[in-house]
Amino acid sequence: MTPAESACRFIESLRVPEGALAGQKIKLADFQREFIVGALVPGISIAALSVGRGAGKTTLGASLCLAALLGKIDKQPRREIVVGAKTRDQGAIAWRLIEGLASSLPLKERKLLTFVRAPRLQIRYEGDGGGHVLNVLASDARNALGLSPVFALLDERGHWLDERGDALEAAVTSAAGKRQGRVLVISTSAATDSHAFSKLLDEPGEGVFVREYRAPDDLAPDDLDAIRAANPGAVEGIGSSVEWLQAAARRALARGGSALSSFRLFHLNQRVSHESRAVLISVDRWQACEVPELPPRQGPLTCGIDLGGSSSMSAWANFWHETGRLEVYGAFPSAPNLLDRGRSDGVGDRYQQMFEVGALLMLGQQVVDVPAFVSAMVAKLGGYPIHSLCCDRFRQSEFLEALTKTGLQLVPTWRGQGWKESAEDVERFRQFAFERRIKAERSLLLRSALGDCVTLIDPTGAAKIAKGRSTARVDAATATVMAVGEGSRIAGRVRKAARPALWV
Repeated sequence: MTPAESACRFIESLRVPEGALAGQKIKLADFQREFIVGALVPGISIAALSVGRGAGKTTLGASLCLAALLGKIDKQPRREIVVGAKTRDQGAIAWRLIEGLASSLPLKERKLLTFVRAPRLQIRYEGDGGGHVLNVLASDARNALGLSPVFALLDERGHWLDERGDALEAAVTSAAGKRQGRVLVISTSAATDSHAFSKLLDEPGEGVFVREYRAPDDLAPDDLDAIRAANPGAVEGIGSSVEWLQAAARRALARGGSALSSFRLFHLNQRVSHESRAVLISVDRWQACEVPELPPRQGPLTCGIDLGGSSSMSAWANFWHETGRLEVYGAFPSAPNLLDRGRSDGVGDRYQQMFEVGALLMLGQQVVDVPAFVSAMVAKLGGYPIHSLCCDRFRQSEFLEALTKTGLQLVPTWRGQGWKESAEDVERFRQFAFERRIKAERSLLLRSALGDCVTLIDPTGAAKIAKGRSTARVDAATATVMAVGEGSRIAGRVRKAARPALWV
């Protein structure tokens, strides 16, 4: 019998410890059985599972920990099992589940288990030679010294603090190598692609098995296909029902803001921040501005330009306020290459994808060549006249020199990124977005920038743009906000008709 077959048979001999189905025999869902089989294949050292909240992740992980402790997966002597969690209270959830699952074991087997609550959450097993132990650790690598686990569970990994979480994961995975142990990593999605759990799912590597159940970004939150995609156990009676999830989605849509963002993160398993107070614009608000076909170029054109510093992105946004058409482009210097830059910024091959669809250019060596950038952007307009240029004051003199070299005879409108001017542009951008007066194609460049863009709010309520993380590239969002803000001001300037002459 393979370890996977032994584990599945053992788990289905247990009874549900709590909830509406308490006391009934556990019946593994298809996706759970598939994950167990893939996770326990020889040669797999790390198995990651990402699925919506309430899908039985922790119960599944706790069942596998108990199976490992009792030798149903690995018969090594003096087995050590580790449960890692963000906090002790989070780890206690898995510990209590294991305690509850163990209550359905035969009495003879239960007597060999000792449950310790202090000073550390621990379970000892004296059968099969004795000396077997399960320890619960909070996400602090200082607690992980001297480990040599044959099995480890890292619970809700996508919500651990970056530095401490990364350190504990590294400590556990490296320690598991001493005894060819397996590490099980389970969680709902992390809020960003740059989180270590997201990277594990996107770039599994050798010896890593991954299963991710996430709703597509282009489906509405209450769409049945979206709900089923992120909650594969709902139709099999695990966790919340499809009807409950759909009703919750409609409530979240009605409330909007953090309620909707939280539903997307936890129940649709999408990578969105639930801290909606600080985002420039929520994902749902922006998706309402995305259209399959852009309106025509018509009326005055406003261009927003954000020139990056050394080795960073520069961005250019074209906005026609009469039709709402928005076009956004970015540029990087050629060194380092896009794949290396993407790995350094924690976004994988995202920059390469932007380049392939023409949204991102490569100009200059270490710094974006400003005259070449301006020329390239003017060429994309195909002769359409620019009504107004709105530019960040950073690198002001270089931009004026570039205008002279390219022969573009326009006087830029300079905008600062402080509280006064940035707050006005942010508010005007949000008004246009909320009224759906912005029409943009689905753009990975712009979605990426808006996803990393947050706002800092002063005591008066004014908001200015800032990065959500240190390696974020929000230049495209900044250029867009300036372009839309200037377009809004132009649209608001009502031209008064000339008064007729009066003869007296």
